[in-house]
Amino acid sequence: MNILIIPEDFRSDQYLLKPLFERLFADFGRPQTVRVCQNPRLRGVQEALNIERLREIVAMYPMVDIIILCVDRDGVIGRRTRLDEIEKELTNPRIFVAENAWEEIETWTLAGLDLPSDWLWSKVRAEISVKEQYFLPLARRLGVSDGPGGGRRALGERASRRVRAIRQKCPEDFGNLANRLERLLVDA
Repeated sequence: MNILIIPEDFRSDQYLLKPLFERLFADFGRPQTVRVCQNPRLRGVQEALNIERLREIVAMYPMVDIIILCVDRDGVIGRRTRLDEIEKELTNPRIFVAENAWEEIETWTLAGLDLPSDWLWSKVRAEISVKEQYFLPLARRLGVSDGPGGGRRALGERASRRVRAIRQKCPEDFGNLANRLERLLVDA
């Protein structure tokens, strides 16, 4: 199976999402070819939630079996409802699933890392500006902020080794998505 991940902006998110989903599918016992959509380049969540834009992307990748849209929730409580609508419109004949990270994709990565002892996971999880308040400071602290994606490559690869911890710490979003994907693979 071929998997396409559609982030709201691949430039940074690719370093977090690709290793995470490669590891997730490997943990299912079904390693897959995972590709992050870079063409066309989406420029933010509004474009990523645009159904016509998504239809264009789906049409561009006929060889893909499962398409996964990953966006930030950004404190927008109703974003899940919009993702449900998109899934219904785009799931046939291929599988199209969508998830919004609470509150940003970087949260999933932080869930797979050893955090400083003075950071409470409940506060990290509740923070809307996770990237600015926690992720970027941690990348600087660990000396990887000058690397690809502002440290995202190094931290994304490190966090992906603990995909079970991410599922446990982020049950409402990543855990839910992982469970749905696992069921889809069983049915396939």
